[in-house]
Amino acid sequence: MTEKELRIAFQKLNSKTELLVVDAGKCRHELDWLYGINLSRLLTESALRQGRGYTTLSAGRVQGPTLGFVVEREEEISCFVPVPFWTIDATIVHDNKIYSSEYERDKVASQAEAKGVCNECRDALLEVKAVESRETQQYPPYPFDLSSLQSEAYRHFGYSPARTLALAERLYLDALISYPRTSSQKLPPDIGYAEIMRGIAFHTDYRPLVAKLTTRSDLRPNNGPKDDPAHPAIFPTGESPNRPLSGGEATLYDLISRRFMATFADSSLKTSSRIILTYNNHRFFLLGSRIIRLGWVEFYRPYVFDDSRPLPDLRVGDRARVQDIKSVERFTQPPHRYNPSSLLKKMEDANIGTKATRAGIIDLLYARGYVREQRIRASELADKVADTLSTYCPLIMDPSFTANLENLMEDIQNGTASRRVVLVEALQHLRPIMLSLAENEREIGSQLSYVIVAQKVADVTFDTPCPKCGLKLAVVRNRGTGKRFIGCNGKWQTGCNFTLPLPQFGNLTLLKRPCNACGFQMVQARSRGRRPLVSCPRCYATKAREMKPDSSKSKIPAQILREAPSAT
Repeated sequence: MTEKELRIAFQKLNSKTELLVVDAGKCRHELDWLYGINLSRLLTESALRQGRGYTTLSAGRVQGPTLGFVVEREEEISCFVPVPFWTIDATIVHDNKIYSSEYERDKVASQAEAKGVCNECRDALLEVKAVESRETQQYPPYPFDLSSLQSEAYRHFGYSPARTLALAERLYLDALISYPRTSSQKLPPDIGYAEIMRGIAFHTDYRPLVAKLTTRSDLRPNNGPKDDPAHPAIFPTGESPNRPLSGGEATLYDLISRRFMATFADSSLKTSSRIILTYNNHRFFLLGSRIIRLGWVEFYRPYVFDDSRPLPDLRVGDRARVQDIKSVERFTQPPHRYNPSSLLKKMEDANIGTKATRAGIIDLLYARGYVREQRIRASELADKVADTLSTYCPLIMDPSFTANLENLMEDIQNGTASRRVVLVEALQHLRPIMLSLAENEREIGSQLSYVIVAQKVADVTFDTPCPKCGLKLAVVRNRGTGKRFIGCNGKWQTGCNFTLPLPQFGNLTLLKRPCNACGFQMVQARSRGRRPLVSCPRCYATKAREMKPDSSKSKIPAQILREAPSAT
């Protein structure tokens, strides 16, 4: 996107056409059409013919396995049986300072045994038996490919993969970063390391960091193992912005620029220490660490966590008294729910989808009502769709089938497979699937429509009862303005006029967790390319009443306050 790169590209035009790449791209689109459109249309129309209203259902060669990951994880969580265990939490005191220690066993099987340890070691003098220390060299991070950028942006800012990609594409179109849809972790020398460094030094925060790097005789990045034949890793171009960057664009540009500088820096050096203390047959550990050479950490701040922990000045033979010790009952935990970032990583590891389409597939699962919340929960509709596909066309839910198709695309691009053969084989797989679904269309439609109707009701009905009359609360739309709000189902039974405002943008989800302040059910508004807005309608309404729209201290715009319609 920069003038220099465009001139070089035209000077080095490739005389050979890349028709194999074109064939691979066409084949990918054709496979998506064959599987996606046929399966989606059959599911949608089978439910529509039941006469219970229209709902768009979809399935495809990438969406199917991705939905399967979520549903499978949901089943693991629901079937998980927690097992109790006990831990020993102990603190010691030395030089009037208190330090947390770890017991030698992470888990104690019985409460009686845990209490026995606590009773035996209470107020005991622990003796230092050994002090261990080792130095660890931490190499600089690899340059960003798209998936690692999306993961890091989610970790630090909570940006969804789709939002990160949208922000990165805007920065690319402004010629501020390189092409973001890349799977490469390598920065080739011909991008001009020193010139880019001089360019980003226009930012006063980067200037001293760039100065430390440019004094070197040799700039060499810590390239990662992943490569992309079409594009290098993501890097700042060094061009100055033509407009002020703000919000997510500024944040993402800072992350990319600091990562770029960090990958050229030296390794950091960290020392990890462990003090082993004993009493009778029991051992306790004091763990600590500190950074003794910053290296790349200095360049990547504030996006690197400092886990340094100081340790007391204890030597072998010294003693320290147990300040407090107790046994704590805990339970084994089910596997973590996916979030958009970890689900994208799962797709990448399974080799389904492409770097450019994975984020869109996850957004589509939200749009179809298959999943909800940041900690992704599968809906009843997702369970039923996954069950239907697993019963009548298990191939479409099999990640290895989709991964094999992706490998065939690469074979087409490399010239070892033909587009026609791949499409013929795909049709041979698809034809019996569609025939089986068509034969059972009425039964499938009946099951799907029943779940759709139940989910539509559940999606707009709150678990929290009306605080005024005790009946159900639901999401209602004003017939005149079309704006949504919370209304009481008792309006027609008891005349209850209780209402609360709701966000007027995005897809609304009723979360399964209460507000910490008032206990009301939380809601989430999710818009494409934006961070989900999570709020408590009752707390929001309370604050809105306390603040006048014309008050200079009010943080709630008058326009938003007027968006809380009355029940009419």
